[in-house]
Amino acid sequence: MLKFQFIKFSSFFPSKPSFFPLSISTTIKLKSQMASYSSYSSSKLLFRQLFEKESSTYTYLLADASHAEKPALLIDPVDRTVDRDLSLIQELGLKLVYALNTHVHADHVTGTGLIKSKVPDVKSVISKASGATADIYVEQGDKIRFGNLYIEVRATPGHTLGCLTYVTGDGPDQPQPRMAFTGDTLLIRGCGRTDFQGGSSENLYKSVHSQIFTLPKDTLLYPAHDYKGFSVSTIGEEIQYNPRLTKDEETFKNIMGNLNLSYPKMIDVAVPANMVCGIQSKTG
Repeated sequence: MLKFQFIKFSSFFPSKPSFFPLSISTTIKLKSQMASYSSYSSSKLLFRQLFEKESSTYTYLLADASHAEKPALLIDPVDRTVDRDLSLIQELGLKLVYALNTHVHADHVTGTGLIKSKVPDVKSVISKASGATADIYVEQGDKIRFGNLYIEVRATPGHTLGCLTYVTGDGPDQPQPRMAFTGDTLLIRGCGRTDFQGGSSENLYKSVHSQIFTLPKDTLLYPAHDYKGFSVSTIGEEIQYNPRLTKDEETFKNIMGNLNLSYPKMIDVAVPANMVCGIQSKTG
């Protein structure tokens, strides 16, 4: 079984947005034309939520700030923002160890291949079920350790055959509340489409209800995308308010079967590249 490592969270939703005492975690949002990110720090976990505007993709940086080497991992890096991410990692004095993908994306090219070309010791991680190329393949129940923290792997197929949800560790030495990085399986007040890449509305419904909605209700939910300006939710919120996944299974399957979505504009470029860790062949 694989091993990796994690963090500790205190109050994430302040009653007053203007000031927090030093003992409480802070949230910072920085925005520019190219990207924005929010940060969260505790005595153990250093956390950044970064954004790529063209595909509305969130990339997540997590590191064990209490460890001497400050080992870090990235979840769902994007090729267009690799230089930004690596610059931030260098500025923060972190050692990038892993670059994880939640699934084979169809709307952008993953940054893992480009990261490995710039930082050769970094290991790429994806699900075994995805069929994609990576240094490390993970399955249900595996643990990815970085420093003294870890991420738990949960198999959540449905959007694609190989979708994963990464959940921060459980226990007194791990950050609380927990965090779930759900990829495209569960979005804030929505979910990923199920009409390509081996998708299945039945499997997605079962994945969410058995692997995600069973987490503590205060677990923070971080998706791979958002198109409405949201950055974080909780499991409890989605159990109560998600307009698709609060329905019974048959109603959900009917909703998903009648979305009539357009063909993803990047799929013919992104999927072949992402099947080989984001490394695009050069011609000429």
